[in-house]
Amino acid sequence: MPANKDEALQRFKENVSKIKSYEEALGVLYWDLRTGAPRKGMDHRSEVIGALSGDMFKLSTSPELGEWLETLEEKNVYGGLSEIDRRLVSETRKEYDRSVKIPPKLYQEYVVLASQSESKWEEAKADNDYAGFQPYLEKVIAYTNQFIDLWGPKDTRYDTLLDQYEPGMTVSELDRVFGGLRAKLVPLAAAIAASPHQPDTSFLSQRFDKPAQKEFSLYILNEMGYSFEAGRLDESVHPFATGLSPGDVRITTRYLENDVTSALFGTIHEGGHALYEQNIMEELIGTTLCTGTSMGIHESQSRFWENVIGRSRPFWERYFGELQKRFPGKLDVNVDQFYRGNNVVKPSLIRIEADELTYNLHIIIRYEMEKLIFNEGAKASDLPAIWNEKYKEYLGITPPSDAEGVLQDVHWSGGAFGYFPSYSLGNMYAAQIADTMERELDGFWSLVGRGELQPIKQWLTERIYRYGKLRTPSELIESVTGKPLDPQHLVTYLTNKYTDIYKLQ
Repeated sequence: MPANKDEALQRFKENVSKIKSYEEALGVLYWDLRTGAPRKGMDHRSEVIGALSGDMFKLSTSPELGEWLETLEEKNVYGGLSEIDRRLVSETRKEYDRSVKIPPKLYQEYVVLASQSESKWEEAKADNDYAGFQPYLEKVIAYTNQFIDLWGPKDTRYDTLLDQYEPGMTVSELDRVFGGLRAKLVPLAAAIAASPHQPDTSFLSQRFDKPAQKEFSLYILNEMGYSFEAGRLDESVHPFATGLSPGDVRITTRYLENDVTSALFGTIHEGGHALYEQNIMEELIGTTLCTGTSMGIHESQSRFWENVIGRSRPFWERYFGELQKRFPGKLDVNVDQFYRGNNVVKPSLIRIEADELTYNLHIIIRYEMEKLIFNEGAKASDLPAIWNEKYKEYLGITPPSDAEGVLQDVHWSGGAFGYFPSYSLGNMYAAQIADTMERELDGFWSLVGRGELQPIKQWLTERIYRYGKLRTPSELIESVTGKPLDPQHLVTYLTNKYTDIYKLQ
């Protein structure tokens, strides 16, 4: 055991820094694997990722790390640490206690499997081949169940997974929140469907040149304040953001020639994630606190920029002319028509292309399926049928293929069970943050209408981004808005927006 607390603190921070270095190296390998690595090298790359992950796992579960933590947690020592070091110790302890229960060999096997599974998912989605992907998913579910057993199930087995993405969140709380949300949104969706004032979307059914789409995506990212000196935009099957460090935050998008909005809003969404990661305070760099505090808070930023800002009327009053320039003769409508056409509420098959209102139903479907898998024992072979039944029940549509159904998301292939609720939680956080910003940032919507987005980015940096993982999700939302998460803000936001668009009474 270290002789004194200074030595313990030094060695502890050196260990944390080394773990963070492994994370960054692995992040680059994952990014390369998803953005164009040669297919023949994917299996070997998965083995390399597994080997490095295994080494990182050993660092994060070593007996020495446990000893340093014990020293730093002593009452007379812990109280003398800086705020950052105290938080680093508490977060490391939480991860240590969870990880030390997993045998290193089992963890390394799982990492290799997850990497191979994600690559197989890409092929299966392209070929509409769920049968080819199913054995991989079965193994991922089996490993996840092993981990739950080793960690020790919370109130339900699925609670154990939720806590990894949104600390403290439970099935009981989500059932309450989602139940209330569904009760409010279903009648609103029905009123919208019955409205005679349906927006025209015919002008969107055209071919839009991919290079021009990319040019506009790059332009909007720059307007948002995304630093290209600290990032880049690439193309992938499923859009994502990779935060290696505040100086290297990469994002991807997906261009569809028959849909100018898919890449546009996907880029803005990932740009929101990236702004968070690029603006974390310098003092946290090189520590495991240099990331978002939870996936719900992270998704609040992607959804805030994509929906609250990017789908607003003031935003398009400023930027619609810029979009028209990229596609001469293609978008021969006025800004109000474009705004309303991009805010249509209509049941759809694909989550990432869903409107703001029905998007939450897509998430509730996935949440209920994940509960069935881990709390009720649903099998991988059952999932396509369950998926289709729930889409029929909740949205009134049935996927014509698994590629547009159960295979549409990457998350399960990599074992990210418990992640999906973060998207709807992000919508709730975003609406509550926007409500506060509207009251505190003078001329908020006028700034958006003039394309002056930097004061908005700066407000978010000062209140959210800079803190990284220094504050918990509940501490952060209360410090920003003055109260705990309240789903009513999302209901009010959606009701006001769509009452205007659809001229509801």
